[in-house]
Amino acid sequence: MATTSSGLRPAQRAERQRVSQQGLIHGGNSLTRSLNNGQNSLRSNDTKPLHFPPAPTSRRSVTPNSRSHSRDFDDDNDPGRVRVAVRLRPRNAEDLLSDADFADCVELQPELKRLKLRKNNWSSESYKFDEVFTGTASQKRVYEVVAKPVVESVLSGYNGTVMAYGQTGTGKTFTLGRLGKDDASERGIMVRALEDIVANVSLASDTVEISYLQLYMESIQDLLAPEKTNITINEDPKTGEVSLPGAVTVKVQDLDHFLELLQIGEGNRHAANTKLNTESSRSHAILMVYIRRSVPEKVEDDINSQDRKTKSKLPLVRKSKLLIVDLAGSERLDKSGSEGLLLEEAKFINLSLTSLGKCINALAENSPHIPTRDSKLTRLLRDSFGGSARTSLIITIGPSSRHHAETTSTIMFGQRAMKIVNVVKLKEEFDYESLCRKLETQVDHLTAEIDRQQKLRESEKYDLEKRLRDCHDSFNETRKNLVTRSELLEQKNTRLELVIEEALAELNCQKDQNSLLEDKIADLEMSLKQNKQNQLENSTYQKVLADTTQMYEKKIAELMKQLEVERAKSESAEEQLDAMKKLSDEHKKLIQHHEMENSKYQMALADTTQMYEMKITELTKQLEDGHTRFEGAQEQLDLANMLLADYQNSTQGQDETSELRLKLEEMYRLHESTVNELQSLKAEFKDQIQEKEAISEKLYAVQEKLSAEEKRRKAIEHELVNLKKGAPEGDKHFEDKKSYMKENIRGTSVFSASLNKSGTLRVTQSAQRATIAKICEEVGLQKIIQLLTSEDSDVQIHAVKVIANLAAEDVKQESIVEEGGLDALLTMLRSSQNATILRVASGAIANLAMNEMNQGLIMSRGGAKLLAKTASGTDDPQTLRMVAGALANLCGNEKLHTMLKEDGGIKAMLGMVRSGNSDVVAQVARGLANFAKCESRAMVQGHRKGRSLLMEDHALEWLIDNCNTTSASTRRHIELALSHLAQNEDNARDFISSGALQELQRISNESSREDIRNLAKKMLKSNPVFQGEMRLGQQ
Repeated sequence: MATTSSGLRPAQRAERQRVSQQGLIHGGNSLTRSLNNGQNSLRSNDTKPLHFPPAPTSRRSVTPNSRSHSRDFDDDNDPGRVRVAVRLRPRNAEDLLSDADFADCVELQPELKRLKLRKNNWSSESYKFDEVFTGTASQKRVYEVVAKPVVESVLSGYNGTVMAYGQTGTGKTFTLGRLGKDDASERGIMVRALEDIVANVSLASDTVEISYLQLYMESIQDLLAPEKTNITINEDPKTGEVSLPGAVTVKVQDLDHFLELLQIGEGNRHAANTKLNTESSRSHAILMVYIRRSVPEKVEDDINSQDRKTKSKLPLVRKSKLLIVDLAGSERLDKSGSEGLLLEEAKFINLSLTSLGKCINALAENSPHIPTRDSKLTRLLRDSFGGSARTSLIITIGPSSRHHAETTSTIMFGQRAMKIVNVVKLKEEFDYESLCRKLETQVDHLTAEIDRQQKLRESEKYDLEKRLRDCHDSFNETRKNLVTRSELLEQKNTRLELVIEEALAELNCQKDQNSLLEDKIADLEMSLKQNKQNQLENSTYQKVLADTTQMYEKKIAELMKQLEVERAKSESAEEQLDAMKKLSDEHKKLIQHHEMENSKYQMALADTTQMYEMKITELTKQLEDGHTRFEGAQEQLDLANMLLADYQNSTQGQDETSELRLKLEEMYRLHESTVNELQSLKAEFKDQIQEKEAISEKLYAVQEKLSAEEKRRKAIEHELVNLKKGAPEGDKHFEDKKSYMKENIRGTSVFSASLNKSGTLRVTQSAQRATIAKICEEVGLQKIIQLLTSEDSDVQIHAVKVIANLAAEDVKQESIVEEGGLDALLTMLRSSQNATILRVASGAIANLAMNEMNQGLIMSRGGAKLLAKTASGTDDPQTLRMVAGALANLCGNEKLHTMLKEDGGIKAMLGMVRSGNSDVVAQVARGLANFAKCESRAMVQGHRKGRSLLMEDHALEWLIDNCNTTSASTRRHIELALSHLAQNEDNARDFISSGALQELQRISNESSREDIRNLAKKMLKSNPVFQGEMRLGQQ
């Protein structure tokens, strides 16, 4: 890379050279004088000026004194003429500040392809070009108009040149060499041209090579290999073709490869800071693109038949070259302020541009001598102007009036270039090298084919001999196998006969069981008869009650009669008392005394009578038939009380009344006991009727079940007979039928038959839940839980299935735990050896473990230890899946993590992956994800610190080994677990030492879940240990 004082383009951005205020103008004046001479000569040869009406604009219109100094070219369809386009740079900040009070010196008329150059406010000159671009023209449009026709010609086999010319700071490098990293729409002609070339060639058969050079102070340097300087120019004396043998030529692989090369070249190009441009190019950049394309075989019309036979077999190739030239800008030294090395650079730039201007003038004037050897630039562009290349020139100008002279010089350069006409030539030649390589390849292929055929015949001979030996061996082995097979078949027949005998014995057992069922039915019938007897006894009780009621009624009637007798006696006693009053005055005092006592007795009798009246009233309410008689007795008692005047008679009546009171009280108590007994008898009668109905329904269900079992038994016997006949054909099929028969024979009790409904019927989930709910309502949850302790394993299986299905519903879980279902399930895990019971009980515990309250109960009662023990004692994938699901649910409670690890839950969960079952592995991955997620949440909340508990059981190694599993759900859980474990900074060293950091990086880029990718990226950015390790890895 060159290290001149002007500096490279990247270095220029960091450190700018100081530019002195004094300007030297003699170098720029020489270039201006040369261009002005050419302008005068061009004006002398122009045709009569053309006048155009002024274009509508907001500025002052051009006066009639404006003149046109360019002519309309009639040879626009000539492909050899140099095409010239002009591009106006928009005003920059310096222009806006310096020319705020002045109008632009250039007025564009894109629709007419003209521009007007103002000398002042009264006169202007009009020029016509092939295309006029305003300051808002896009890079794409500039490429399609200026460069794309040239690129298409180059792809067709012609040479082409695209060149930019103009004052420094007017946008030449932007137009040609813009990379467009940040905005693709700003890509320049170089990038777009290579994009079209790569898109239209086949990299398999065609080649595209580039060289990138700069002409710096009349020294050709390679921008792709900066160490190569002062490269020489060679010219073919016969064809006059220019070549640079010392330049590096790089084969382009794709567009990205070209962009890298172009960026390297731009970094090595010389640039400096001047008053006119902060990044002024100090060298001419030349991009050379060499294209070599094969031509499809075809026959030309002007070739005779003999030549066709010889030439049609030779492949043709087209070689073309594209030059994209970014000239350094012309500058006046008094304006640029160049001094020192910048001054020397400006001298060489102006010198080469002056030589180019002289060549353009000579070609435009058809001069016999073209001074192409005055500069290396003109030697390199010898084919572009006056040669065989198709050339497009874009001149760039600025709008500022301060640079009117430079703008005029640039426009006149373009006008003269438009007069140059090149003779384009198609460069097509025979591809002898390709033909030679093709023939050599064919010879090698034929030689290899001959060798292959010889080896093939030898190998076929060897294979035939080997196959013959194998046939003899297989024949002998088959004979031995047939003998062995016959012996095995005989053994199988013997074994099948034994199996059939066992099946018959099982059928006899089934018959015995059916007889037991018949005995139970007989017992039920006896109970029905007993119920009938109870009904008869109830009817007897009713008769006895009716007789007792009649007896009480008779007793009440007798009491009424006694009351009437007493009434009569009272009347007679009253008559005797009156007689005694008339006959005996002596006894008045005594009588008065007796009367006073009698009045007391009467008051007591009245109170007693009222009490009895209340009791009698209550008795009359309960017994409607005796109501009238009780009222009559009350009236008679009142009359008897009024007539009792005699002391003796009153004393006798009081004794009788007390006896009557005692009898009435006894009758009342007897009546109450009788009524209570009657009500209890009625209640017992109703209960017996309901019990009878329930027993009848159960009996009917049992009869239906027995009939169905009988039909099934007959069908199984018939099937067994058929199997016995066809047993020699396949023992495996018979074993399957036998196992099916055993499953259908199991279960003889009414309750077990009801429980087996949900297991045998293949119905929908809603129907199963409805069936289980109905069983729970009919039997009761407590009785179902009690059946878990049954000695019959079939009953236990059906009962635990019902509990497992009920545990799947949140509303049932609390009832199951309260009734002791959890303890019963844990007891089954502890004591049972039945694989089905262990599997279903583990599933039921997994359902209960979904509730946080139940999780604590399970752990406090040793559930984790029992689950770990169950996992270590079985290899059944379904049982392991249930156990892993239960442990995974327990992992979702952060409070239980320490206890779960101490009880061996984590170790058991990692040990279950030995089965290799995908469902078991998925449950284990889910458990680890739950564990890691709860740990990370507790750490964020400040509840936990330190290294993860999973690290001690080697869970991280297992996660890394299985992070690329094919199961999407398992992979998602593993990725989630790794992301959450990475959140704990204490796990960082384990991640680095085990290689988990690389997996975390992969997850952040390749995970199918966006939330997991974002979480992994967050962990990588937030952890300083990870950041440091990744920086070390990049270095």
